[in-house]
Amino acid sequence: MQIIILGAGISAISFAYFVQNIKKIKKIYILEKDKKPGGLLRSFKFLNNISYDVGPHIIFSKYKEILDLNKNILGENVEQFRRSNKILYDKKFIKYPFENELSKLKKSEIRYCINSFINNPYEKIKPENMKQFFLSFFGQGITDLYLEPYNKKIWKFDPSFLDTQMVERIPRPPKEDILKSAKGKKTEGYKHQLFFYYPKKGGIQSLFDSYVKELNNKVEIINNVKIKKILKNKKKFFVKSNIKKLSCDKLISTIPLNEIYNIYNSPKKIKEISKDLKFNSIYICMILVKGDFVGNNFAFMVPEKNIIFHRISKLNFFGKNYSVKNHTVFQAEITFRHNDSIDKLPISKIKEKIKADLVKIKFANKIKDIKNIEIKKFKYAYVIYDLNHRKNVDNLLKFYMKKGLNFIGRWGSWEYMNSDQVIYQSSQLAKKIFNIRLK
Repeated sequence: MQIIILGAGISAISFAYFVQNIKKIKKIYILEKDKKPGGLLRSFKFLNNISYDVGPHIIFSKYKEILDLNKNILGENVEQFRRSNKILYDKKFIKYPFENELSKLKKSEIRYCINSFINNPYEKIKPENMKQFFLSFFGQGITDLYLEPYNKKIWKFDPSFLDTQMVERIPRPPKEDILKSAKGKKTEGYKHQLFFYYPKKGGIQSLFDSYVKELNNKVEIINNVKIKKILKNKKKFFVKSNIKKLSCDKLISTIPLNEIYNIYNSPKKIKEISKDLKFNSIYICMILVKGDFVGNNFAFMVPEKNIIFHRISKLNFFGKNYSVKNHTVFQAEITFRHNDSIDKLPISKIKEKIKADLVKIKFANKIKDIKNIEIKKFKYAYVIYDLNHRKNVDNLLKFYMKKGLNFIGRWGSWEYMNSDQVIYQSSQLAKKIFNIRLK
C-alpha cells in the first residue's frame, strides 16, 4: 500500500508518525508546496536568534495521551508555564478572562455587568449565533464592554452572523465567581489552558521537527510541489505535479478544503460552495522595544477598535532564548481579509500605525525607542464560522469522501482546531483506516 498526503503540516506529519510501522504500508509521500514543511507550526527568526511562531502557540490538551506524547517527543526541550494573560481595557490591565476581574472597571460599568448577568433576560434562550451565546451566558454588560468588540475585531465579522460551534463549549461562569470578581476577590473562572507548555528554545517548530525526526525511511517529504491534477480509477489515485506523477491507494488532504476543486474534477455546485468558505489572513508583527514593559505577562487582548492589532504578546515571558537584554520583544497580530482596508495598507503604513499604537497604549515610551519591526503575511490563519459554515463544509466533505478522499488538519477539515486537536484527529483517522490505537 502507498499513501499520499497533500500538505506537510503537523496533521500530515503526525498521521505518518502514527501509521508508519504498519507492515502493509510500503511508502508514504508527503507533498508540500513550500520550500520547507511545517504549516502553521513553522517558526521564524527575529534579529537572527529569537524564534517566533505564526501567532503565539502553546502546548496543552484535554487529551492526556496527546499532551503526554507532545511532552515526551520534545524530551528536555520543554517547560511548563502558568497563564498570565491580560485584557487591555480603558488603559487598564484586566485579568483574562474579562469576568475574572470586574473590580477594575468603573463603578457604573461594574453595576452594568453584574445587573445584566444576574438579571439576564436572555439566559434561557438557546443561542443560535455567537452574539446570542455571549448574551445568554454572560449578559449584556460583559458582551457590550468586551466580548462583542473584541470578537468583531479579531474575526472582522459581526458576531450576529457567526455560529456557535467555536464558543458553545465554554462553561457558564458561576454566579458566585462573578460576584466575587466585582468585589475584588480573585477568581480563576475559566481554567482552560491555565497551565501549558512551550519549547525552551526553537519555538513551536521544535515540536514539529521532533515529530519529523521520529519518521522512518518509509516516509518521504517532498517540498516545492505544485499539484496540477488528482485523478482516480476504481482502485487508485494519481497525483500529477511539477515533480512527477505518483499513485497511491489512500489519498489524504491537509491543504485548504476550498482549493480542492482546482485539482480534482468537481461539479459547478462544489466550486460555488468552495468559494463561499470564509477565512481570515494575518500579519505577524515582531517588534523590539527599548526597556522592559508590561511585567511578567504573556498575551494581551486589545478590544479597542482604533488599535490596529487585536492581540500582542511578550515573548520575554518564555525566558532568555526569547529575549533581548534591556529590551521587550513583542509579537502583534493583525487579522484581515482579501481586499479589506488593512489588506490595502502598504507595509510601511502598518509599521507606522503599530509604532503609534504602542506608544498610545504605553507599551513603548517613545517612537524612537521602537528599534525594529518585521512583518510576515500569512494567507490562511483563522477559519470563519459564518452561518453557512457547517452546511458548506459538510457538503464538500460528503462529496469528496464519497470519492475516497480523506481530510485532516485545520484547513483540510476547515475547522478551527489547535495543534493538539489536529494530532488527535490524525490519530483517530489512523484508528479508523488501520484499526490502530495511540500508544
